[in-house]
Amino acid sequence: MNAPFPASCTAFDGFRLIASGSFLDVALATKRAIDAGAPGPVMIFDDRTSRQVEIDFRGTPDDVKARLQPASAEPVPRGPGRPKLGVVAREVTLLPRHWDWLSSQPGGASATIRRLVDEARRGNSNGESSRQASEAVDRFMQAIAGDLRGFEEASRAFWRGERDGFHTLIDHWPSDVRNHLKNLASSAWDTAEERT
Repeated sequence: MNAPFPASCTAFDGFRLIASGSFLDVALATKRAIDAGAPGPVMIFDDRTSRQVEIDFRGTPDDVKARLQPASAEPVPRGPGRPKLGVVAREVTLLPRHWDWLSSQPGGASATIRRLVDEARRGNSNGESSRQASEAVDRFMQAIAGDLRGFEEASRAFWRGERDGFHTLIDHWPSDVRNHLKNLASSAWDTAEERT
C-alpha cells in the first residue's frame, strides 16, 4: 500500500449510495456493485476531505483486498535520525538570519522548528478544521452535483452559511447525494461556529 487510505469513506454509483463506513468495507461493497453491473460513474470519497479515492478493482474481491492490505513489514535500513519516532528528514531553505536565530535557540534548529510548528498548529486548529470541512463540502458538491439544477445557488448559500436556503436548494437533488451533503455541510457549519 503506497499511500495511506482514509479511515472511513463513502461510495456512490452515480447518485446512488453504495456504502459508507470503513475503507476496506466500502471498497469491497464497491467491488461487489461493479461486478453486479453498476452503471457508474463509481466514485469513492474520503469522509473527512471528500477527496476521491482511487482503487484498482481488477480481479476477484480477494485480489482487491490483498492490494489494499499493508505489505508485510520488511526491515527498513536504519539511517540517521529517529525512525522509531517517525522523524522524517527533509530539506528546509532559510535565509542566513533565520539560521542565525535558530542556532541561538535552546535545543537547536530542529527542536525550535518542531516547537514553532506545534504552537502554530495548536493556535490555528479550529480555523484549519473549519477550512478543511468547508472545502470537503465544496469538493463533494463539485464532483457529484456540479451538473444538478441549482448547483451554483446552493454553493453560494453554503458559503454564506444560509442553512435553510441551502437545504431548500438541494431538496430536489437525489436523496443519497442530498443526505450526504447535508451531513457534510452541517459538520462544516458546526465547526465554523465553534471558532466564534
